[in-house]
Amino acid sequence: MSKIGIYYGSTTGNTQEVAEEIAKKLGVSNSDLFDVAKANADYSAYDVVLFGTSTLGFGDLQDDWESYIDKVKAANLEGKKIALFGCGDSSSYSDTFGDAVGKIYYVIKDKGAQIIGQVSTDGYTYDDSEAVVNSQFVGLLIDNDNEPDMTEERINNWVEVLKQAI
Repeated sequence: MSKIGIYYGSTTGNTQEVAEEIAKKLGVSNSDLFDVAKANADYSAYDVVLFGTSTLGFGDLQDDWESYIDKVKAANLEGKKIALFGCGDSSSYSDTFGDAVGKIYYVIKDKGAQIIGQVSTDGYTYDDSEAVVNSQFVGLLIDNDNEPDMTEERINNWVEVLKQAI
């Protein structure tokens, strides 16, 4: 299996929990799981890189991603497989659900990486999202605030999609 690195930003702990669960299901070591508040942007050791963020307020990147995104912009992602995931609130912020995941997507989409792990919008309730491209989410979106009962199934399904793409 390919070497996987997981990079996440988490304010409330939800995105960290999702990152840890994904890591466990993919067999990724804790040494390959990084909080972007303390991480560099050297992805040379990895064939596959997962980026995770929460969406804050009205579509904003998670605080640590605000500065880390510049590192991603400058990084070499050529030939990598990249998957995106994030947490959001589809009820209180239904017009900006998962927007931060979309913001990361638009930074990396033209950097020579293959973006994997797109997810159908079926079964989600929201009004708008920057994370929707070609009628599907660019990655996994989790709403632990309003749909915690769907989190495990969504993660399991996504991990299976990733395994096929890796």
